[in-house]
Amino acid sequence: MKKVFLVFIAIFLAIPSISNAQDNDTRVITTALPFLRIAGDARSAGLGDMGVATSPDAWSQQWNPSKYAFGLREHKFGVAYTPYLGNLVNDIAIAQLVYSNRINDNSAFAGSLRYFSLGSITLRQDVNDPGREESPNEFVLDGTYSLKLSEQFALAVTGRFLRSDLRIQGVDSDASAANSFGVDISGFYQSEELALADFNGRWRGGFNISNIGPKVSYDQGGQENFIPTNLALGGGFDFILNDGFSKIGVTAEVNKLLVPTPPIREVGDENGNGTSRDIISGQDDDVTFINGIFQSFGDAPGGFSEEIREFTWALSAEYTYDDSFALRAGYFNEANDKGARKFLAMGAGFEFSSIGIDLSYLFSTSRVRSPLEGTLRFGLTFNFGDEYTEY
Repeated sequence: MKKVFLVFIAIFLAIPSISNAQDNDTRVITTALPFLRIAGDARSAGLGDMGVATSPDAWSQQWNPSKYAFGLREHKFGVAYTPYLGNLVNDIAIAQLVYSNRINDNSAFAGSLRYFSLGSITLRQDVNDPGREESPNEFVLDGTYSLKLSEQFALAVTGRFLRSDLRIQGVDSDASAANSFGVDISGFYQSEELALADFNGRWRGGFNISNIGPKVSYDQGGQENFIPTNLALGGGFDFILNDGFSKIGVTAEVNKLLVPTPPIREVGDENGNGTSRDIISGQDDDVTFINGIFQSFGDAPGGFSEEIREFTWALSAEYTYDDSFALRAGYFNEANDKGARKFLAMGAGFEFSSIGIDLSYLFSTSRVRSPLEGTLRFGLTFNFGDEYTEY
Protein backbone atom coordinates (compact mmCIF):
# COMPACT_ATOMS: atom_id res chain seq x y z
CA MET A 1 0.00 0.00 0.00
CA LYS A 2 2.98 2.35 0.26
CA LYS A 3 3.00 2.50 -3.53
CA VAL A 4 -0.64 3.63 -3.54
CA PHE A 5 0.08 6.52 -1.18
CA LEU A 6 3.12 7.55 -3.24
CA VAL A 7 0.94 7.67 -6.37
CA PHE A 8 -1.54 9.98 -4.62
CA ILE A 9 1.25 12.29 -3.46
CA ALA A 10 2.82 12.42 -6.94
CA ILE A 11 -0.51 13.24 -8.58
CA PHE A 12 -1.28 16.17 -6.31
CA LEU A 13 2.25 17.60 -6.56
CA ALA A 14 2.17 17.42 -10.36
CA ILE A 15 -1.35 18.76 -10.95
CA PRO A 16 -0.59 22.53 -10.97
CA SER A 17 1.78 22.14 -13.91
CA ILE A 18 -0.33 19.82 -16.04
CA SER A 19 -2.47 22.41 -17.83
CA ASN A 20 -1.16 25.75 -19.07
CA ALA A 21 -3.40 26.36 -22.05
CA GLN A 22 -3.53 30.05 -22.95
CA ASP A 23 -5.18 32.13 -25.66
CA ASN A 24 -4.99 35.79 -26.47
CA ASP A 25 -8.79 35.90 -26.88
CA THR A 26 -10.88 35.29 -23.77
CA ARG A 27 -14.38 33.93 -24.41
CA VAL A 28 -15.83 33.01 -21.05
CA ILE A 29 -19.27 31.41 -21.29
CA THR A 30 -21.67 33.25 -19.00
CA THR A 31 -25.16 32.20 -17.89
CA ALA A 32 -27.94 33.23 -15.57
CA LEU A 33 -27.89 31.72 -12.06
CA PRO A 34 -24.18 30.80 -12.15
CA PHE A 35 -24.28 29.92 -8.43
CA LEU A 36 -25.78 26.56 -9.48
CA ARG A 37 -22.25 25.49 -10.49
CA ILE A 38 -20.76 26.33 -7.06
CA ALA A 39 -20.44 23.48 -4.56
CA GLY A 40 -23.16 24.04 -2.01
CA ASP A 41 -21.87 21.46 0.48
CA ALA A 42 -18.56 21.11 2.30
CA ARG A 43 -17.83 17.50 1.33
CA SER A 44 -17.94 18.15 -2.43
CA ALA A 45 -16.09 21.43 -1.96
CA GLY A 46 -13.28 19.60 -0.16
CA LEU A 47 -12.99 17.24 -3.14
CA GLY A 48 -12.50 20.03 -5.68
CA ASP A 49 -16.16 20.82 -6.51
CA MET A 50 -17.02 17.32 -7.68
CA GLY A 51 -19.70 14.76 -6.92
CA VAL A 52 -21.01 13.01 -10.02
CA ALA A 53 -19.10 9.77 -9.29
CA THR A 54 -18.16 10.03 -5.61
CA SER A 55 -19.73 7.67 -3.08
CA PRO A 56 -23.39 8.34 -2.18
CA ASP A 57 -24.15 10.90 0.53
CA ALA A 58 -26.89 13.32 1.59
CA TRP A 59 -25.62 15.97 -0.85
CA SER A 60 -26.06 13.92 -4.03
CA GLN A 61 -28.99 16.10 -5.14
CA GLN A 62 -26.73 18.79 -6.64
CA TRP A 63 -24.27 16.39 -8.29
CA ASN A 64 -25.90 13.08 -9.18
CA PRO A 65 -29.29 12.27 -7.60
CA SER A 66 -29.25 8.69 -8.89
CA LYS A 67 -26.79 7.90 -6.07
CA TYR A 68 -29.66 8.07 -3.57
CA ALA A 69 -30.77 4.57 -4.65
CA PHE A 70 -27.49 3.31 -3.12
CA GLY A 71 -27.84 5.16 0.19
CA LEU A 72 -27.11 3.19 3.37
CA ARG A 73 -29.70 4.93 5.60
CA GLU A 74 -33.42 5.34 5.06
CA HIS A 75 -33.54 9.07 5.84
CA LYS A 76 -30.89 11.73 5.33
CA PHE A 77 -31.22 15.41 6.15
CA GLY A 78 -28.54 18.02 5.55
CA VAL A 79 -27.96 21.73 6.02
CA ALA A 80 -24.93 23.57 4.61
CA TYR A 81 -23.65 27.15 4.61
CA THR A 82 -21.02 28.74 2.36
CA PRO A 83 -19.91 32.37 2.93
CA TYR A 84 -19.19 34.14 -0.38
CA LEU A 85 -16.68 37.00 -0.70
CA GLY A 86 -16.16 36.52 3.02
CA ASN A 87 -12.99 38.64 3.00
CA LEU A 88 -15.01 41.67 1.84
CA VAL A 89 -18.56 41.36 3.19
CA ASN A 90 -20.42 39.26 5.72
CA ASP A 91 -23.92 39.01 4.24
CA ILE A 92 -23.39 37.19 0.93
CA ALA A 93 -23.73 33.42 1.22
CA ILE A 94 -25.11 30.20 -0.25
CA ALA A 95 -27.33 28.06 1.98
CA GLN A 96 -28.66 24.60 1.21
CA LEU A 97 -31.23 22.23 2.72
CA VAL A 98 -31.62 18.67 1.46
CA TYR A 99 -33.71 15.63 2.42
CA SER A 100 -33.69 12.12 0.95
CA ASN A 101 -35.71 8.99 1.65
CA ARG A 102 -34.71 5.55 0.42
CA ILE A 103 -38.15 4.04 -0.02
CA ASN A 104 -37.01 0.45 -0.54
CA ASP A 105 -34.12 -1.60 -1.88
CA ASN A 106 -34.53 -0.19 -5.39
CA SER A 107 -35.75 3.41 -5.21
CA ALA A 108 -35.48 6.72 -3.40
CA PHE A 109 -36.78 10.26 -3.61
CA ALA A 110 -35.18 13.51 -2.49
CA GLY A 111 -35.66 17.27 -2.50
CA SER A 112 -33.53 20.31 -1.83
CA LEU A 113 -33.55 24.09 -1.57
CA ARG A 114 -30.51 26.20 -2.49
CA TYR A 115 -30.58 29.92 -1.69
CA PHE A 116 -28.03 32.53 -2.76
CA SER A 117 -28.26 35.82 -0.86
CA LEU A 118 -26.43 38.82 -2.28
CA GLY A 119 -26.82 40.73 0.97
CA SER A 120 -28.52 44.07 1.54
CA ILE A 121 -28.17 47.13 -0.67
CA THR A 122 -29.22 50.61 0.52
CA LEU A 123 -30.61 52.86 -2.25
CA ARG A 124 -30.54 56.65 -1.76
CA GLN A 125 -31.55 59.53 -4.03
CA ASP A 126 -29.25 62.00 -2.23
CA VAL A 127 -27.30 62.39 1.02
CA ASN A 128 -30.46 63.38 2.94
CA ASP A 129 -32.45 60.38 1.73
CA PRO A 130 -32.73 57.77 4.52
CA GLY A 131 -32.74 55.15 1.76
CA ARG A 132 -34.48 51.85 1.41
CA GLU A 133 -33.13 48.34 1.65
CA GLU A 134 -33.10 45.88 -1.26
CA SER A 135 -32.09 42.24 -0.92
CA PRO A 136 -31.36 40.63 -4.32
CA ASN A 137 -31.34 36.84 -4.20
CA GLU A 138 -31.60 33.66 -6.21
CA PHE A 139 -32.94 30.24 -5.27
CA VAL A 140 -33.78 26.83 -6.73
CA LEU A 141 -36.22 24.22 -5.44
CA ASP A 142 -36.06 20.68 -6.80
CA GLY A 143 -37.27 17.12 -6.39
CA THR A 144 -35.85 13.78 -7.55
CA TYR A 145 -36.89 10.18 -8.06
CA SER A 146 -34.11 7.58 -8.33
CA LEU A 147 -34.59 3.97 -9.43
CA LYS A 148 -32.20 1.01 -9.64
CA LEU A 149 -32.35 -0.72 -13.01
CA SER A 150 -30.02 -3.43 -11.72
CA GLU A 151 -28.07 -4.22 -8.56
CA GLN A 152 -25.25 -1.99 -9.78
CA PHE A 153 -26.83 0.81 -11.83
CA ALA A 154 -29.48 3.47 -11.14
CA LEU A 155 -31.07 6.33 -13.07
CA ALA A 156 -32.76 9.45 -11.74
CA VAL A 157 -34.91 12.28 -13.05
CA THR A 158 -34.99 15.66 -11.32
CA GLY A 159 -37.39 18.58 -11.76
CA ARG A 160 -36.26 22.05 -10.73
CA PHE A 161 -37.81 25.51 -10.30
CA LEU A 162 -35.38 28.43 -10.64
CA ARG A 163 -35.88 32.04 -9.58
CA SER A 164 -33.42 34.92 -9.95
CA ASP A 165 -34.50 38.21 -8.32
CA LEU A 166 -31.59 40.54 -9.11
CA ARG A 167 -33.20 43.52 -10.87
CA ILE A 168 -34.22 46.38 -8.57
CA GLN A 169 -37.71 47.84 -8.97
CA GLY A 170 -36.62 51.22 -7.61
CA VAL A 171 -34.17 51.58 -10.47
CA ASP A 172 -36.15 49.93 -13.27
CA SER A 173 -39.95 49.88 -12.95
CA ASP A 174 -40.13 47.21 -15.66
CA ALA A 175 -37.83 44.89 -13.74
CA SER A 176 -39.09 41.55 -12.46
CA ALA A 177 -37.73 38.31 -11.13
CA ALA A 178 -36.58 35.82 -13.76
CA ASN A 179 -38.19 32.40 -13.49
CA SER A 180 -37.50 29.16 -15.30
CA PHE A 181 -37.49 25.41 -14.81
CA GLY A 182 -34.91 22.74 -15.39
CA VAL A 183 -34.64 18.97 -15.66
CA ASP A 184 -31.72 16.70 -14.74
CA ILE A 185 -31.09 13.21 -16.13
CA SER A 186 -28.45 11.26 -14.23
CA GLY A 187 -27.04 7.77 -13.78
CA PHE A 188 -24.70 6.08 -11.31
CA TYR A 189 -22.83 2.77 -11.41
CA GLN A 190 -21.28 1.06 -8.38
CA SER A 191 -19.67 -2.35 -8.77
CA GLU A 192 -19.63 -5.20 -6.30
CA GLU A 193 -16.67 -5.33 -3.94
CA LEU A 194 -13.77 -6.98 -5.75
CA ALA A 195 -11.15 -9.15 -4.04
CA LEU A 196 -7.71 -8.06 -5.28
CA ALA A 197 -4.16 -9.03 -4.30
CA ASP A 198 -3.52 -6.78 -1.30
CA PHE A 199 -6.87 -5.12 -0.83
CA ASN A 200 -10.49 -5.14 -1.97
CA GLY A 201 -11.91 -2.55 -4.33
CA ARG A 202 -15.01 -1.08 -5.92
CA TRP A 203 -15.51 0.86 -9.15
CA ARG A 204 -17.77 3.91 -9.40
CA GLY A 205 -19.00 5.87 -12.41
CA GLY A 206 -21.63 8.49 -13.10
CA PHE A 207 -23.07 11.10 -15.44
CA ASN A 208 -25.47 14.02 -15.04
CA ILE A 209 -26.99 16.33 -17.64
CA SER A 210 -28.33 19.08 -15.39
CA ASN A 211 -30.44 22.22 -15.75
CA ILE A 212 -32.00 21.39 -19.12
CA GLY A 213 -34.47 24.23 -19.47
CA PRO A 214 -35.53 27.46 -21.18
CA LYS A 215 -33.66 30.76 -21.08
CA VAL A 216 -34.65 33.51 -18.64
CA SER A 217 -35.23 37.26 -18.99
CA TYR A 218 -35.35 39.94 -16.30
CA ASP A 219 -37.74 42.33 -18.06
CA GLN A 220 -40.19 42.48 -20.94
CA GLY A 221 -38.35 42.47 -24.23
CA GLY A 222 -35.01 42.14 -22.46
CA GLN A 223 -32.11 39.90 -23.35
CA GLU A 224 -32.70 36.22 -22.72
CA ASN A 225 -29.99 34.37 -20.80
CA PHE A 226 -29.17 30.68 -20.86
CA ILE A 227 -29.35 28.80 -17.59
CA PRO A 228 -26.23 26.70 -16.77
CA THR A 229 -27.08 23.46 -18.58
CA ASN A 230 -24.13 21.19 -17.83
CA LEU A 231 -22.72 17.79 -18.70
CA ALA A 232 -20.75 16.02 -15.95
CA LEU A 233 -18.90 12.71 -16.38
CA GLY A 234 -16.81 10.97 -13.76
CA GLY A 235 -15.29 7.74 -12.52
CA GLY A 236 -13.48 6.49 -9.48
CA PHE A 237 -12.20 3.54 -7.49
CA ASP A 238 -12.32 2.67 -3.78
CA PHE A 239 -9.29 0.97 -2.27
CA ILE A 240 -10.73 -1.01 0.68
CA LEU A 241 -7.79 -1.91 2.92
CA ASN A 242 -7.34 -5.20 4.72
CA ASP A 243 -7.62 -3.72 8.20
CA GLY A 244 -11.39 -3.67 7.67
CA PHE A 245 -11.70 0.00 8.65
CA SER A 246 -9.78 2.12 6.13
CA LYS A 247 -10.83 3.10 2.61
CA ILE A 248 -9.24 5.40 0.03
CA GLY A 249 -11.41 6.69 -2.78
CA VAL A 250 -9.91 8.37 -5.84
CA THR A 251 -12.14 10.12 -8.38
CA ALA A 252 -11.79 12.06 -11.65
CA GLU A 253 -14.46 14.28 -13.18
CA VAL A 254 -14.94 16.48 -16.26
CA ASN A 255 -17.65 19.09 -16.89
CA LYS A 256 -18.79 21.10 -19.89
CA LEU A 257 -21.42 23.81 -20.05
CA LEU A 258 -23.93 22.93 -22.77
CA VAL A 259 -24.30 26.59 -23.71
CA PRO A 260 -23.12 28.18 -26.98
CA THR A 261 -19.75 29.93 -27.03
CA PRO A 262 -19.86 33.76 -27.35
CA PRO A 263 -19.12 34.70 -30.97
CA ILE A 264 -16.45 37.01 -32.30
CA ARG A 265 -18.36 40.17 -33.19
CA GLU A 266 -17.57 42.98 -35.62
CA VAL A 267 -19.13 46.30 -34.60
CA GLY A 268 -19.79 48.53 -37.64
CA ASP A 269 -16.96 50.08 -39.59
CA GLU A 270 -13.58 51.24 -38.33
CA ASN A 271 -15.28 54.23 -36.69
CA GLY A 272 -17.77 52.03 -34.85
CA ASN A 273 -20.68 53.11 -37.07
CA GLY A 274 -23.36 50.69 -38.20
CA THR A 275 -24.74 47.52 -36.67
CA SER A 276 -22.87 44.63 -35.10
CA ARG A 277 -22.69 41.22 -36.71
CA ASP A 278 -21.14 37.86 -35.94
CA ILE A 279 -18.08 37.12 -38.07
CA ILE A 280 -17.54 33.66 -36.57
CA SER A 281 -20.36 31.43 -35.29
CA GLY A 282 -21.14 31.41 -31.61
CA GLN A 283 -23.88 32.40 -29.16
CA ASP A 284 -26.74 34.07 -31.06
CA ASP A 285 -29.76 35.69 -29.44
CA ASP A 286 -32.28 33.49 -31.29
CA VAL A 287 -30.74 30.11 -30.36
CA THR A 288 -33.16 28.01 -28.31
CA PHE A 289 -31.92 26.12 -25.28
CA ILE A 290 -32.33 22.77 -27.08
CA ASN A 291 -30.40 23.92 -30.13
CA GLY A 292 -27.85 25.50 -27.82
CA ILE A 293 -27.08 22.14 -26.21
CA PHE A 294 -26.14 20.57 -29.54
CA GLN A 295 -24.47 23.73 -30.87
CA SER A 296 -22.23 23.93 -27.80
CA PHE A 297 -20.15 20.97 -29.00
CA GLY A 298 -18.98 22.61 -32.21
CA ASP A 299 -19.38 26.38 -32.24
CA ALA A 300 -16.19 27.64 -30.59
CA PRO A 301 -14.54 30.23 -32.88
CA GLY A 302 -11.15 28.67 -32.13
CA GLY A 303 -12.22 25.28 -33.41
CA PHE A 304 -11.64 21.91 -31.76
CA SER A 305 -8.81 23.15 -29.51
CA GLU A 306 -11.10 25.78 -28.00
CA GLU A 307 -13.90 23.25 -27.55
CA ILE A 308 -11.51 21.07 -25.52
CA ARG A 309 -10.58 24.06 -23.34
CA GLU A 310 -14.25 24.49 -22.45
CA PHE A 311 -14.07 21.29 -20.40
CA THR A 312 -13.11 21.70 -16.75
CA TRP A 313 -11.55 18.78 -14.89
CA ALA A 314 -10.98 17.81 -11.28
CA LEU A 315 -9.18 15.07 -9.36
CA SER A 316 -9.72 14.07 -5.73
CA ALA A 317 -8.74 11.61 -3.02
CA GLU A 318 -10.67 10.79 0.16
CA TYR A 319 -9.49 8.69 3.10
CA THR A 320 -12.14 7.38 5.49
CA TYR A 321 -11.71 5.39 8.69
CA ASP A 322 -14.54 3.27 10.07
CA ASP A 323 -17.07 5.51 8.28
CA SER A 324 -16.61 8.00 11.12
CA PHE A 325 -13.63 10.13 10.06
CA ALA A 326 -12.55 11.42 6.64
CA LEU A 327 -9.72 13.47 5.13
CA ARG A 328 -10.18 14.94 1.65
CA ALA A 329 -8.20 16.77 -1.02
CA GLY A 330 -9.07 17.82 -4.54
CA TYR A 331 -7.90 19.98 -7.41
CA PHE A 332 -10.07 21.86 -9.93
CA ASN A 333 -8.81 23.26 -13.25
CA GLU A 334 -10.33 25.56 -15.86
CA ALA A 335 -8.53 26.92 -18.95
CA ASN A 336 -7.07 30.40 -18.62
CA ASP A 337 -9.19 31.86 -21.41
CA LYS A 338 -12.41 30.24 -20.10
CA GLY A 339 -12.44 31.64 -16.57
CA ALA A 340 -9.05 30.61 -15.13
CA ARG A 341 -10.50 28.96 -12.04
CA LYS A 342 -7.77 26.81 -10.56
CA PHE A 343 -7.79 25.82 -6.93
CA LEU A 344 -6.72 23.21 -4.42
CA ALA A 345 -9.30 22.22 -1.82
CA MET A 346 -8.97 20.32 1.44
CA GLY A 347 -11.57 19.06 3.85
CA ALA A 348 -12.47 16.79 6.72
CA GLY A 349 -15.53 14.96 7.96
CA PHE A 350 -16.64 13.52 11.28
CA GLU A 351 -19.63 11.35 12.13
CA PHE A 352 -20.83 10.46 15.61
CA SER A 353 -24.12 8.85 16.58
CA SER A 354 -25.70 9.44 13.12
CA ILE A 355 -24.71 13.12 13.06
CA GLY A 356 -22.09 14.19 10.53
CA ILE A 357 -20.01 17.37 10.31
CA ASP A 358 -18.10 18.37 7.15
CA LEU A 359 -15.58 21.20 6.73
CA SER A 360 -13.62 22.42 3.69
CA TYR A 361 -11.15 25.14 2.75
CA LEU A 362 -10.02 26.46 -0.64
CA PHE A 363 -6.57 27.64 -1.82
CA SER A 364 -6.50 29.44 -5.18
CA THR A 365 -3.64 28.45 -7.53
CA SER A 366 -4.60 30.93 -10.26
CA ARG A 367 -3.58 34.53 -10.82
CA VAL A 368 -7.33 35.23 -10.69
CA ARG A 369 -8.36 35.03 -7.03
CA SER A 370 -11.40 32.95 -6.20
CA PRO A 371 -14.27 34.64 -4.31
CA LEU A 372 -14.18 31.56 -2.04
CA GLU A 373 -10.46 31.74 -1.26
CA GLY A 374 -9.81 31.63 2.46
CA THR A 375 -13.42 30.59 3.14
CA LEU A 376 -14.29 27.87 5.64
CA ARG A 377 -17.41 26.00 4.54
CA PHE A 378 -19.34 23.65 6.76
CA GLY A 379 -22.32 21.32 6.72
CA LEU A 380 -24.36 19.11 9.05
CA THR A 381 -26.03 15.82 8.14
CA PHE A 382 -28.46 13.69 10.13
CA ASN A 383 -28.91 10.00 9.23
CA PHE A 384 -31.76 8.00 10.73
CA GLY A 385 -34.21 5.22 9.99
CA ASP A 386 -33.52 1.74 8.64
CA GLU A 387 -30.06 0.71 7.49
CA TYR A 388 -29.38 -0.81 4.07
CA THR A 389 -26.53 -3.12 3.07
CA GLU A 390 -25.15 -3.04 -0.45
CA TYR A 391 -23.79 -6.41 -1.74
